[in-house]
Amino acid sequence: MSAPRPVLAVGVLGAGTVGSQVIRILQSSREDFAARSGAQMEVRRVLVRNVDAPRDSPIDRELLTTDPAEAIDGMDLVVELIGGIEPARTFVLRALTQGISVVTGNKALLAAHGPELYEAAASNDADLYYEAAVAGAVPVVYGLRESLAGDRVTTVMGIVNGTTNFILDAMSSKGLSYEGALKQAQDLGFAEADPTADVEGLDAAAKCSILASLAFHTRVGIDDVAVEGISNITKEDMEEAARVGHTIKLLAIAERRIGEDGREGVAMRVHPAQVPSDHPLASVDGAFNAILVEGENAGRLMFYGQGAGGAPTASAVLSDLVAAAHHRAFGGHAPRESVYAHLPILDPGSTHTRYQIRLQVEDRLGVLSDVAGIFARHGVSIQSVHQRNDQVPGACVIVVTSHRAREADLRAVARALAVSDAVREVTSTIRVEGE
Repeated sequence: MSAPRPVLAVGVLGAGTVGSQVIRILQSSREDFAARSGAQMEVRRVLVRNVDAPRDSPIDRELLTTDPAEAIDGMDLVVELIGGIEPARTFVLRALTQGISVVTGNKALLAAHGPELYEAAASNDADLYYEAAVAGAVPVVYGLRESLAGDRVTTVMGIVNGTTNFILDAMSSKGLSYEGALKQAQDLGFAEADPTADVEGLDAAAKCSILASLAFHTRVGIDDVAVEGISNITKEDMEEAARVGHTIKLLAIAERRIGEDGREGVAMRVHPAQVPSDHPLASVDGAFNAILVEGENAGRLMFYGQGAGGAPTASAVLSDLVAAAHHRAFGGHAPRESVYAHLPILDPGSTHTRYQIRLQVEDRLGVLSDVAGIFARHGVSIQSVHQRNDQVPGACVIVVTSHRAREADLRAVARALAVSDAVREVTSTIRVEGE
């Protein structure tokens, strides 16, 4: 006769879209999770702002509380799903300092205060799990922390924000304007009423910093990531991408490379970019996420799946919860923070990329020579020039695509074009990646 399984008390902080799904799945599959973890997990308290608020899934009213102490103190495991930085940081630290392991999906908190939380966990014999913080159901955190622990990762590049991918996909496939695609995303629940964090790249930057920290064993913060959003992308940008067999995606890119001073470092950026239609990321549609990881020995790996939504994100939370329960019941720990490399953060201007620049230029002799001269003066070679059929009185619209060059030099070209007498307007500047 087998010994009875230990019973672990679980406190859940937040009962929104993800929290309510975590509770529903955990309670409906109680025996399965017990068999997998070796422990019986029981939700004892659920912290909410309002016990009378409607829930995505019904929760026993007796479990609900507005008192953080009731949902944290004395628990074996705590799941933090309230989001934001405060009071989430205070709650997570309260649990960790009591030796209570925490599962969280809070990328903003990790990007802003990760080192403090890791230290609190290690100092108090607790663990911090955060698979759901980066790409929903996509197990890229586990992949970097454990599956690739025997390799040396050189590049992480991916689509880590489902909202912006949905918007760009709708613009590309349906010919919608940015405003029209954003409204559709909001109507379908893929975008918040205030979409700033998504469309300006801030959400992706937080995730990029987490991925870079894991991949390169170096502490990285969100302020170390160069960020541009998608709010300036137009239908014309989509047309130009399609003309050359490309599509536009919001990419999070983290690279380990040699800097201009000869030292190895880390460079991180989030921005929209054209990618060739045969690139693995080009076919990632709708609200899905995908991350390409390149290792020196493993080569290129792709992690793909649903990056948002209640059930997919709950799947990642529950995976962490099973691991946390097993370690709590039988000993052992999740991998600790690994930051031994201490790599410097490289200047974003030293990154090499290609630009596609769309210009309104004066319709007169010598204009192309003037434009080419600006590129030449900044050491940037032109790959191609295309004239669009846009009807602009007294002007022409041309699209100039560069060869690969330093980001700083390409920016200097764009600034010089903007003040040139030959140029009426620099209409669009977009990078080309993945070639």
